Amino acid sequence: MKLLRYGPAGNEKPGMLDNSGRVRAIDGPDFAGEGVSLARMAALRDMDVESLPIVDNPGRIGACLASVSNFYCIGLNYARHAAETGAAAPTEPILFSKAGSALSGPYDPVVIPRNSTKSDWEVELGVVIGSEALYVEESAALDHVSGYCVVNDVSERAFQIEMGGQWIKGKSAPTFGPTGPWLVTADEVPNPQNLALKLSVNGELLQNSSTDDMIFPVAAIISYMSRFMKLLPGDIIATGTPAGVGMGLSPQRFLKAGDVIELSVEGLGEQRQDVVDAQ
Repeated sequence: MKLLRYGPAGNEKPGMLDNSGRVRAIDGPDFAGEGVSLARMAALRDMDVESLPIVDNPGRIGACLASVSNFYCIGLNYARHAAETGAAAPTEPILFSKAGSALSGPYDPVVIPRNSTKSDWEVELGVVIGSEALYVEESAALDHVSGYCVVNDVSERAFQIEMGGQWIKGKSAPTFGPTGPWLVTADEVPNPQNLALKLSVNGELLQNSSTDDMIFPVAAIISYMSRFMKLLPGDIIATGTPAGVGMGLSPQRFLKAGDVIELSVEGLGEQRQDVVDAQ
């Protein structure tokens, strides 16, 4: 299934795509927390999609999750990305978080925060947890996944790296977490380690890779994280970005008002954001 949320910001409604690509309205809880649990996914899968009301004019497509209890991220998880930053490949997953308030729609503008000088792009595979995961073996880790989505882990590198403290400062500005357009259920993604990722800025292809370049695959990430915390339904994990970020270019290049970002993950849809300055 391809699940989505449509409507004005703050007033979105849950829906799904039918086999013809039309949006169908869904009754019930929005897509957050238990609303994206494995049990909810199973109930939706049992529905007769063709009996659901067609939404003729869905308008804006919002983030595929209404909110997130935890927006986790993995740093330096692609071999060629680690190399372009001059960093040694990590021996264990690098964990950090984005503020949940960074969550935004896949076509909403990306707002450059005040005093930003180095706002950057990062196409990533997002993993949405569907059941509690604590001390999970790697062999069973994917059984806890509800679905997958596209994430743009927008990052302000000066805030992240040059100002001390934790990376979360450079990751959490409003609109720094475009997510969606769809939450694609796990049954439609049999191998998350074989998905193409692409990102362009102003039509120039800058990131063009595959999840097979991950240092730590999705199952290993979930298992590792579950050693330190209980993952909950509705948690999202952005699993790292491939080479081609602005910080890794020579000369370095960062986002500015007027830029257009376009990105995709194979089978999970496409995003497009206009870059604007904060008011």
